[in-house]
Amino acid sequence: MSIVLRSGTPSDAAACGPICFEAFKAINDEHNFPWDFPSAQIATDVLAMLLSNPGFYAVVAEKDGTLVGSNFLDQRGAIAGIGPITVDPAAQNGTIGRRLMEAVLDRAHERRAAGVRLLQSAFHNRSLCLYTKLGFDTRESISKMNGAPLGINFPGYDVRPAIASDASACNALCRQVHGHDRGGELDDAIRAGAARVVEHLGEITAYATDIAFFGHAVAESNQGLKALIGAASGFLGGGFLVPTRNGELLRWCLQHRLRLVHQMTLMTIGLYNEPTGAYLPSVLY
Repeated sequence: MSIVLRSGTPSDAAACGPICFEAFKAINDEHNFPWDFPSAQIATDVLAMLLSNPGFYAVVAEKDGTLVGSNFLDQRGAIAGIGPITVDPAAQNGTIGRRLMEAVLDRAHERRAAGVRLLQSAFHNRSLCLYTKLGFDTRESISKMNGAPLGINFPGYDVRPAIASDASACNALCRQVHGHDRGGELDDAIRAGAARVVEHLGEITAYATDIAFFGHAVAESNQGLKALIGAASGFLGGGFLVPTRNGELLRWCLQHRLRLVHQMTLMTIGLYNEPTGAYLPSVLY
């Protein structure tokens, strides 16, 4: 058996997408949780987007010349984000997953990333153990929430599309909460028309790249997050992520008939600043 790792290219999406779908489907079915991707085509579309985005580093694994797995590193900020990592179910429980993880960790080290982050499904014991052995520390529990759009507006907390000139205030807010900004992700979201800001008393007090699985949000308080969630037209990717320890926000979501899909675990290597405000992570943290 010959395993070769190489950089991923946009042409790999057609092979990587179905593997990603089947890998997540298999582990979710095993634990009786909803699929992360509703179809192989959706998974292919997501990976095609990552493979074509210069802000991401992609690595793929080939076994005897056949593509069997992939992993990604979000390089758009000071803290690099890992995932999604997937291996063909027929090739799992060997060394491929570890090698794909080591490849992106090496890349983060080469680029002198201040830290690395990931989110893993809490029911997947094998990945939790692998990431811990690779040096990741568990930081907190995250709840994936989903449901129908709420259609709630809060007087004095106006939600509107973000524009390029909002970036400075949004990045300053992120630095206030996390100690670093996520400007690369924000710029991409503004260009895509997905980003939103909350204005309160004439100031931007919250923003989101999207209220979605691959989006993050930062706010001075939970009220800003509630405004963003309440105004969202939907929750792409099967839901959005709430820090479980934020009891006030989690209760509010449950009281408004949003449901818990499953728990995830936030893990990091290197720089990690305890948040000093309200936030919603993305699946890339």
